[in-house]
Amino acid sequence: MFITGLILANIALDQISKFWVRANVATRSESEIWTEKFILTNVENSGAFLGLGSDLNQTLKIILLLVLPVLVLGFVLRHVLKDKAMDRMSLIGYCCIIGGGIANVYDRFVYGSVTDFLHIDLGGVFRTGIFNIADVSVTTGLIMLIVASFIYKKPKVTETEKP
Repeated sequence: MFITGLILANIALDQISKFWVRANVATRSESEIWTEKFILTNVENSGAFLGLGSDLNQTLKIILLLVLPVLVLGFVLRHVLKDKAMDRMSLIGYCCIIGGGIANVYDRFVYGSVTDFLHIDLGGVFRTGIFNIADVSVTTGLIMLIVASFIYKKPKVTETEKP
């Protein structure tokens, strides 16, 4: 129940935000959310991260941006459902990755591209590409997995300790 709810919440937040952007924000327009640091726009991304793969032929796009992600998400979901000893932070991280991944794959299936709409520019300190809520979910999930790998690190068993 928890796993399903968390995955669906990630998908819903992403799809609702994209629906609103498609309906209310003109394509390629820019609106300041908070000064010139946080920008709202509407861009259709036919590639992957930062538009990578946009120039690939249609067959490669289908394989790399639809088939492969579906297979990977399936394997990750299987791992989450089978590993009963997984720590809570890793579980939440995997659910965020699965939810964000499904949301973006859904867009590729339905629209042929992914709607991206947020941009952060903190000058020379930090600047992002244009992204969406699914991207935030996947990134948050990956960060949680990295942190969990340090917090819940399993001690190594030496040869002398083995039974």
